[in-house]
Amino acid sequence: MSSELSTEIAAAAARLVVEEGMEYGPAKSRALRALGLPPRTALPDNDELEDQVREYLSIFCADTQPAELAALREVAAVWMERLAEFRPHLTGAVWRGTATRLSNIHLQLYCDDSKSAEIALLNQGVDYDVGQARNSRGDAVDQLILDVPCRALNERVTLALTILDYNDQRGALKPDARGRTERGDLAALRQLMKDT
Repeated sequence: MSSELSTEIAAAAARLVVEEGMEYGPAKSRALRALGLPPRTALPDNDELEDQVREYLSIFCADTQPAELAALREVAAVWMERLAEFRPHLTGAVWRGTATRLSNIHLQLYCDDSKSAEIALLNQGVDYDVGQARNSRGDAVDQLILDVPCRALNERVTLALTILDYNDQRGALKPDARGRTERGDLAALRQLMKDT
């Protein structure tokens, strides 16, 4: 695939990620359709898409995105404290700094027993829906979806809790090809919040 075509797909997907809060995979697929490209067209990788998201944010959302990101990180920190017994790690756009008010907050919980987080939420009187996500090996795992208030934005946001096995935590903080981690614990999040 030509780098121009890859960039065009990534740019179209980035607009969907920012303006509609779509996740990367569905945004790439929809960008293909919007551009009238065949379904088997090679897709840009997530790093290229993230670069395009950052560029889109800097051009079109520079005045609003930093405050929206800070608000979502604050909600994430509150829930990470609340769910501390499950060793929560923040991942996704809120961790990477590309989130807007439309982005979901993604927390990964590392549990000895996959049902323990659900029991904790029930004990706290928290309503949730159950969905599916994939772990690092591609296996289906439970994802608990919560609709939570975000006072700073004066609206409700989606908090997605992916339930992972305690042993999955071992490789959780390995850096990617660019030297960035895919997730961080509460201390790392607080450091990010202090640095920005």
